[in-house]
Amino acid sequence: MPWTSLHAKIHRTIRDRHLITQNQRLLVAVSGGQDSLCLIRLLLDLQSKWGWYISIAHCDHCWRADSAANAHHVENLAQSWQVPFHLATATEAINTEAAARNWRYQVLTEIAQASEYQYIVTGHTQSDRAETLLYNLMRGSGADGLQALAWQRPLTANIFLIRPLLAITRRETAQFCQDYQLPIWEDSTNQDTKYARNRIRQELLPYLRENFNPNLESALGQTAELLQADVEYLESIATELREKCFSAPTPDYIRINRRILQTVPLALQRRVMRQILLEVINIAPNFEHIEKLTGLIIAPNRTQTDPFPGGAIAQVMGDEILFLRNLSPK
Repeated sequence: MPWTSLHAKIHRTIRDRHLITQNQRLLVAVSGGQDSLCLIRLLLDLQSKWGWYISIAHCDHCWRADSAANAHHVENLAQSWQVPFHLATATEAINTEAAARNWRYQVLTEIAQASEYQYIVTGHTQSDRAETLLYNLMRGSGADGLQALAWQRPLTANIFLIRPLLAITRRETAQFCQDYQLPIWEDSTNQDTKYARNRIRQELLPYLRENFNPNLESALGQTAELLQADVEYLESIATELREKCFSAPTPDYIRINRRILQTVPLALQRRVMRQILLEVINIAPNFEHIEKLTGLIIAPNRTQTDPFPGGAIAQVMGDEILFLRNLSPK
């Protein structure tokens, strides 16, 4: 395939952002849609320059009547390109987008571990990043949610998720597939507006582009990029601060030195409390949970919260906040 501006852009992105190094084993997630076909074709064309070993993985959720045919279509592409192929098929119904996403990352990680792939590569684009930012903004997310879909993140100690197309729009991937006659498999669920993300894609983004900013995806991608750097910095500072605040945790409770937290900005107080809540209640805490715990930093002695999910409570004991894992103090 001829070397195009898109090839050059992806090559520079991978090199300049240090996303993937030379001679690595890549597991590329391919659904058969335009974004993933664009991704796999670009990576295969770059393969000789980087010395990669590339395989294709396809996840069959079994929630469409044509899902088996879709999987067979991707397998045929892999065979025609002489690329190793891995298929993961769901064994039970997956009813939500979130559950499907969690299952995909779980099975892709299992394949990568079993076959010693260092990188799982997905075809998320700048358009996906814009949709995610808007979706999370409307749900009331903070900066963490708005900067979602980072260029890379660890899935395990040795396996990294990589998204090299985050500077490319869906319109660009569609044009690339059209120019090089890549056989796109159209997913019927992408047209179903009962899904919030599809309404954002088909109705909200076109409206905002037409009426507010024709380069909306680029602008939102820039916002996500700026937020990502801010979040990484704040999280690192909050982690150091949390370690200073902890003292002698036990199976029954966590002790937090609130005097230390009283000297830092509210943004860091909230991040420390969010990290603590993630450890104690094992679910992503919402704004109310974080505010409830943060309020104890300056609350009167003996102030106590109502139970968090799972039954844990927190109370002020002098200079400390005791986060009790059970309802009754020991």
